[in-house]
Amino acid sequence: MSLKKDIEIFAEDKALLRIYEKIESGERLTFEDGLKLFKTTDILALGKLASYVNEKRNGEFVYLVVNRHINPTNICIGNCKFCAFRKDKGDKGAYELSIEDVLNKAKDYIEKGITEIHLVGGLHPDWSYDYYIGMIRELHKAFPLINIQAFTAEEIDYLSRIAEKDIEEVLLDLVKAGLGSIPAGGAEIFNKKIRNSLCPEKLTAQRYLEIHKIAHRFGLKSNASILYGHVESYKDRVEHLLMLREAQDETGGFQAFLSFAYHPENTALGGKKTTGFDDLKMLAVSRLLLDNFPHIRAFWIMLGEKLAQTSLFFGVDDLDGTVVEEEITRCAGADTGSYMPKNRLINLIKEAGKIPVERDSVYNVVNVYYGEK
Repeated sequence: MSLKKDIEIFAEDKALLRIYEKIESGERLTFEDGLKLFKTTDILALGKLASYVNEKRNGEFVYLVVNRHINPTNICIGNCKFCAFRKDKGDKGAYELSIEDVLNKAKDYIEKGITEIHLVGGLHPDWSYDYYIGMIRELHKAFPLINIQAFTAEEIDYLSRIAEKDIEEVLLDLVKAGLGSIPAGGAEIFNKKIRNSLCPEKLTAQRYLEIHKIAHRFGLKSNASILYGHVESYKDRVEHLLMLREAQDETGGFQAFLSFAYHPENTALGGKKTTGFDDLKMLAVSRLLLDNFPHIRAFWIMLGEKLAQTSLFFGVDDLDGTVVEEEITRCAGADTGSYMPKNRLINLIKEAGKIPVERDSVYNVVNVYYGEK
C-alpha cells in the first residue's frame, strides 16, 4: 500500500494528506504547514511522513560517531535562566580544566577509536583569547588525525569580543590552530522577546546565523539546533526552523539539526520536562520543514536510549555518538548515562531494522555495519 493510500485510510488528521501531496510534488512546506504539523495529534501519521522524507534522502542508513565530549569549564559570565551548568568563580562545584587536563581527557579515549573531540563550555571571565586558541592548537598537535569540533557560536562571539577581532579573524586563528568543525549549541530559541527574557546577555539570533554563515564561507561545516519545551510556542518553533532553512539555502554548510529538549532541574526558569510525544513531534516536524538539511540527529543524552531508538521512525537518521562525558544536560536533570559504547549504538540501530554507519564529524564514512545484530 502506498503512503498516500495509507494516510487516506488510516490517518486521523486528513490535513496531513495535503502535506504529503506537497512533499511528493516537491513543493516546499510553508509556515502554515509547519503549524499544522506541530498541532496535529496524529503522531503515527506524522512519523510516517517524516520517515518517508528521511528514507528518500538517507535510505536505511543511521549514523553514529565515536567521539569524546569535553566541557573545559562551567565558570561562565552568562546567566541564562534555562542553564543549570554555569557557575560563578568560587561557587561550590565550579571547575576549570588546564590545557593539560583537556589533553589527558582526550588521551584516555584515543585507543577506543574516537574520530571527534567535541569541546564546549562556559565563557570563562579570566581565560584569555590566546588560552582558548592554545587549547585547540595543543589538542591538534597531540592528536592530528582527530577532528576537533569546538566552540559554539556563543563562544566564538565571546572570543571576538575579548580579543576585539572580527569573526573572520577569530575563525582564521581557530582554523590555523586546528579547528575542524563547529557544534550546534547556542541557538536556543530565535524569538527575540523570549531570548531577551531568558538569556539577554546571549548573542542574538542574527549573530548566531551570521557566525555560522561566515564559518561556512571559510569551508567549515557546522550543525544547528533549537532548545524547546520551555516557554516557546509552536509558532516560535516554526519561525526558528524556517530561519535555519533560509540560512541553509544561502550557504549549504549545515550538516545536521539537533533538537535539544529542555531539562528544568536546577535552573532559574524551572518548569517541566518535555514529553516523549513532544520530543518525537519536534524531530519529525524538523525533518519535514528542514528539507535542505542532510541529517536530523537525536541526541540520546537528552532523549534516553529507548526514545532515541524510536525516533528512527520519526525522521531521524543519526544517533550522535559515544559522548563519554556531558555535564551540561546532566546538571539540568538528565537521567541518562554519559557514555554509550559503540557496540550498543550499533545494536540499537540494528534492532530497529536499520543499517549502522560509523562516520566522522563531517560525515565521511568510517565503517558500515551490515549483517545480523
